[in-house]
Amino acid sequence: MLLILTLVSVGLTGWGVERLVALARAEELEIRIAVSQILILVAFMFSFVLAMTAAFLGAPAIASDLESGVAQAILVRPIRRADLLIGRWIGLAGVVVAYAVASGLLEIAVVRLVSGHAPPEPLLAVAYLSAEAVVVLTLAILLSTRLPAIAAGAVCVVVFGLAWMAGVFAGIGTYFDADALVAVAEASRWLFPTDGLWRGTVFGLEPPVVILAAAGRLVAASEANPFFAAAPPPLEFVAWSVAWVGLVLVAAIRSFARRDL
Repeated sequence: MLLILTLVSVGLTGWGVERLVALARAEELEIRIAVSQILILVAFMFSFVLAMTAAFLGAPAIASDLESGVAQAILVRPIRRADLLIGRWIGLAGVVVAYAVASGLLEIAVVRLVSGHAPPEPLLAVAYLSAEAVVVLTLAILLSTRLPAIAAGAVCVVVFGLAWMAGVFAGIGTYFDADALVAVAEASRWLFPTDGLWRGTVFGLEPPVVILAAAGRLVAASEANPFFAAAPPPLEFVAWSVAWVGLVLVAAIRSFARRDL
């Protein structure tokens, strides 16, 4: 069903962009900018779809086996709990990343076919989008070692939404020089790095002409826009995101090891 809905969404987006290009009475540059912003909005919607997919795939990964007794049947064999958890994470991460890459590149290809517009860094955008999903999946698996599947999935989706809202507050706080608000919002990005990774997705889709135009006007106002990014996340943030996934996996292994079967 998810694949069918994805194909329907891609088809509707392609039809809408084709109609825009065919009927809009504007210069070609203006049309390309409009198409680029539509693509960013579609990526935003897709990021929530990916987050929910990752959450509700990861949430029952351990919890359902514990509730049904399957975990006991598996672990009586010479299989360590850490092997079971890491194996589930690798398998689900592969599924989520494959879906994100295939769907993201398909959307970009369809938009390019009907409009002629191609984002500057499509592979970079899809990579950051996939990384968001992996972060949510990892948290879901950690929570699944302690919470029922439905509760773990719901918590992940809410945390993902709160992290995005924190990013919005960081931009608005920067514009109004609200340093305390900015500090709290920036800290939330390091605690749960999905919003920072989202900025990488936007950067990969943002045409250079939009970045140049923003640099020539109010930079702070542009940075307050959650659908604008003048630069990708810094390398130290990317490195921290990778380390974050590793640390949460270690926490999940320790939590599962101490869980009564």
